Amino acid sequence: MKKYEAVFILDIRKVEDEGKAFSEGLAKLIEQLGGKMNETTPMGRKQFAREIKKRKAGIYWNYIFTLDPLKVEEIRNKFRLDETVLRMLVVNCERPENMPLTSQAQKIA
Repeated sequence: MKKYEAVFILDIRKVEDEGKAFSEGLAKLIEQLGGKMNETTPMGRKQFAREIKKRKAGIYWNYIFTLDPLKVEEIRNKFRLDETVLRMLVVNCERPENMPLTSQAQKIA
């Protein structure tokens, strides 16, 4: 089991509850695949620098979870064609355990 970090950008027009139902569905999927959701962070609505699929803004969510590396591809395949997801990024989580998400985001910006 490896630790992963995922960022999903959701379509504002297709999500009614700011992505809470999507987040719960993703957590259930990860548990069904034998993983564990460690952290879920809503990052709110943000404007894009360039339009994505004719949308000017999206709802950002950040997830940290542990999962078997072979099962991560199933998550990518499931949401690749999902109309509610504008963009998705799943990467290995290499953030130190004691560093919160907000301070890391401030260092990058």
